[in-house]
Amino acid sequence: MPVEHHEDPFESRLGDALRQAGGTFETDRTTLASGGAVRGRRFLFRRRAAVAGGVAGVALAGVGGALLVPWGDGGTGVSGRDTIAVGSSAASSPTPTATATGPVSGDELLRTLKRLLPEGEVSGEEARGTGSELNPYAHVVFDDGEGGGAVSVGLGRVEPGSATARDMTSCPDKRLVPHDSCTTTRLSDGSVLMLLQGYEYPDRRADTKQWTATLVTTEGHHVLVSEWNAEAEKDAPITRPEPPLSPDELKRIATDAAWRTAVDAIPDPKNTGSDAPPAADGTGVRKTLAGLLPRDMKVVTDGGQETEYAYVVVDDGKGESLVQVNVQPDIRSSDPKLDISEELFGSGAEVLPDGTKMTTKQGPGDDKAPGLVMWTVDTMRTDGMRVVVSAFNSGSQTTAPNRDTPALTMAQLKEIATSEEWEKLL
Repeated sequence: MPVEHHEDPFESRLGDALRQAGGTFETDRTTLASGGAVRGRRFLFRRRAAVAGGVAGVALAGVGGALLVPWGDGGTGVSGRDTIAVGSSAASSPTPTATATGPVSGDELLRTLKRLLPEGEVSGEEARGTGSELNPYAHVVFDDGEGGGAVSVGLGRVEPGSATARDMTSCPDKRLVPHDSCTTTRLSDGSVLMLLQGYEYPDRRADTKQWTATLVTTEGHHVLVSEWNAEAEKDAPITRPEPPLSPDELKRIATDAAWRTAVDAIPDPKNTGSDAPPAADGTGVRKTLAGLLPRDMKVVTDGGQETEYAYVVVDDGKGESLVQVNVQPDIRSSDPKLDISEELFGSGAEVLPDGTKMTTKQGPGDDKAPGLVMWTVDTMRTDGMRVVVSAFNSGSQTTAPNRDTPALTMAQLKEIATSEEWEKLL
């Protein structure tokens, strides 16, 4: 029987930071961690930027980006709130008039969002303007007469042309993140727009749908419009079969010029993460992983991200098994608030002869499917480089198992994680 799967301290630290950055925002830390979302130093720099009020994007493995915003199931109930009619009657509402030299208030962001919505009723208004140290957003519950659905807009900055920008607008890998539809389009002005029709929980533990429009402009504006078929993103009853806005309506809202004006009004962050160490090339990570597999393993398919994360699905004749790896540059930090190395590789870690620290975990695959098993070997070299290898008893991290245990043994996972080949990538 597998031993208990303990929580990764990095996930706890990340969740704490996200809640600090977004007030009552609660994140599914396990979902973020799976599929290569625990991305070490690059992740930490992005988190620091989010807390500082800069780029609010966290790139997930094959998921694109998610702006960190404080709405959710904590303190954002709509009972007792007044409703306001929007649509054609609100078409004359003013858009934000602030420029890059002046802040845009939360009320102005709400007026813009309501102006762009079709006819219906609005309640549950929440917003934060660009003058805050934290990222701006606007959030409402919108009811077109067919049931209320949460609708939100989050704003931030991203370095144009960067891997982060590309991650944010790259459609997810269905093997990692199940979804119904996704398209990425380059607009006439050079901006890139991703329209994703997916689910709040990638493992489909609930039927809450989440549809998003993610826009990244050539100037680095990042606009994320999200909607749900429930009045809150998590743990709320389903109110309608699908979210209230069509993909075309999401596109129209995301591309409205008022959001770019608001992003221009966000104060420059003190730290944008530009000093993050270089990341391992994703293609190199994938090829290295495949080259380290036992010879009797047949690779069924593979994939990954532009940097740091890759996966292969192998079959040893007993069924498919997902194997994934994260290769992260120096995860150590002189700032105790950002340094996770001691938490991950403290007194309980095994120290190998070359000084590499290693921890292992065998347990359930984060409740993604009954019987799903995840085995993990986590290592940190003496220079702070972290290599994490995991294997599942399924060809996907979100589907039911098709074998009793992963295709790779713990000894084989240790051999892969401690290979010197990874050091050639950084």
